[in-house]
Amino acid sequence: MNVLIVKNIPNEGPGTIQDYLTEQGTKFAVLEFSGCGAVTELPDIRGYTHLVIMGGPMAVYESDGLPFLHLETAMIRVFIKTGRPVLGVCLGAQIIANALWANVYKGAVPETGWDRVEITEDGMSDPVFSALAVDDKPCADIFQWHGDTFDLPEKAVRMASSVHYQNQAFRYGNNVYGLQFHIEVTPEIIEEWFRKEGGFDVENMLDTARRIFPEYRKRAFKFYNNFFI
Repeated sequence: MNVLIVKNIPNEGPGTIQDYLTEQGTKFAVLEFSGCGAVTELPDIRGYTHLVIMGGPMAVYESDGLPFLHLETAMIRVFIKTGRPVLGVCLGAQIIANALWANVYKGAVPETGWDRVEITEDGMSDPVFSALAVDDKPCADIFQWHGDTFDLPEKAVRMASSVHYQNQAFRYGNNVYGLQFHIEVTPEIIEEWFRKEGGFDVENMLDTARRIFPEYRKRAFKFYNNFFI
């Protein structure tokens, strides 16, 4: 196994995804698609078995001047065509939706902080996604930070929803997953993201993060264990 992880911005890294791969001794590479030394052309992806696309503040529908978003779309389509697993987190999920010809657009309201999403019947029967369920109930406690959304791609299956965002997660085929929320966060990542952001109750976010992180990490690792096969 050889996993390719794509970062769209330096401070939105793979978090517990990288922790899991490191613990398992799984080979992986991280590509920086912005900032100093950013990738500017489609890399050789033939040797990678899995693709992970991380988040970022940019919008898929404002991709002019952001050529790396087009590169990522092309990479996703190649992985899907060749039957290799793909995981998209937040912006990554939106790029997957776009790669599958679904519309991506601004949502009704921003979602930020700890939240609970409802897992659909299809989500609960999915051996990968159901790992996120809390106490085997059709819900998952997750961390949000996004303002965009997308239509469900044709032939995709909805895995989870929230009050304001119907498409919180989806599966396409048997091995392509888009998650609107951040499965990968740690308390340290949340602190890095929000310490300089105004208008947020950062201490409450961090208190919740420290309290639930052991179980959050455990469920995330179970998800990774079922996805990275």
